[in-house]
Amino acid sequence: MTASMNRRALLSLAGVAGIGLAVAACSSGNEKGASDKGGSNGGSNDGGGAASTPSAKPVAKSLSPAQVPLAGGVTVTVTGTGLAAVKGVTVGGIAARDVKATAAKVTFTAPHQAMYTAGDADVALFTESIEPTASANQSSDGNGSAANDGQSGATQDSATASPTPTAAPTPSASAAVASTSLAYAALTDVDRQLAYAMRYWKDYNLSEYGTMNPIGGDCANYVSQTLIARGWEQRSDWYNRSAGAEHSATWTYCPTMDPWLETNAAEFGLTKRTSDERDEVKVGDIVFYDWNANGSPDHTTIVSEVFTESDGTIRIKSASHNQDGPYRDLDEMITVQHPGGTAWFHTFDA
Repeated sequence: MTASMNRRALLSLAGVAGIGLAVAACSSGNEKGASDKGGSNGGSNDGGGAASTPSAKPVAKSLSPAQVPLAGGVTVTVTGTGLAAVKGVTVGGIAARDVKATAAKVTFTAPHQAMYTAGDADVALFTESIEPTASANQSSDGNGSAANDGQSGATQDSATASPTPTAAPTPSASAAVASTSLAYAALTDVDRQLAYAMRYWKDYNLSEYGTMNPIGGDCANYVSQTLIARGWEQRSDWYNRSAGAEHSATWTYCPTMDPWLETNAAEFGLTKRTSDERDEVKVGDIVFYDWNANGSPDHTTIVSEVFTESDGTIRIKSASHNQDGPYRDLDEMITVQHPGGTAWFHTFDA
């Protein structure tokens, strides 16, 4: 009788305690673990508890394509998690354009490699916007004098050599919320043309083409060399042989080269354009300049960068000999260095 009453008492107590007694029984011997998880809901909640969890740190898991042209211009996609807050991207320290982000991916347009050199580049993702025009290769290279700028009798040694552009301030890589990397490679004719231009803008390729500075200027000689690097071939009416000992005027002399390009435009896939048609100009195109408005070109360069300012202004930089520089600003050349000068282009159709 006593045993029966004890059983009824226990059942009665269980009814009062409800499931609490059952939970206590299941937790027997693991009280510390339950306490560490913050009670019966701690750690095992797949629902409401997630609302109080801090946002996950952005993670970049993969990047495609993993290899891009030296000239950039292709859309790159970074996939990962927690990427919605990304607003800015740098590649090798140069700001990318067209940055768009969702939680699962970030897309951007790859900038050209700063000096058109193959190799790996860090891709850094930031939660702040980064102004693309602040990159190193978009600043003037500081050519302020007309010395050795297509002027008769100038020599390479008499020029004020232009320094490699100095990087404008960009966020430190340590401030990036996620990072990965891609590889730049010479994948196109334009890549090979600009890689050559950057290699020899200061250190002349004397062994193959010599220098024309002693006879009036090396600018056309240099531009012609970049066209060879692009894939053109020497011919009977356009050549430089024996390190410059033999050469055609179409190769080395601006007033002859300009009309020769126009005459053969259909064969070369070129279109002659005015300064008002800047929106058609691309990296690798050819620029001619008339300093004194006499209708005859005095100088030529090869386009090394084209970009649009926030106010819509199209900026064009170019590489040249006379003056020697990798990123010379077209507007600075025709307003500051040669006030009243004019410029026109021979653009590649493809």
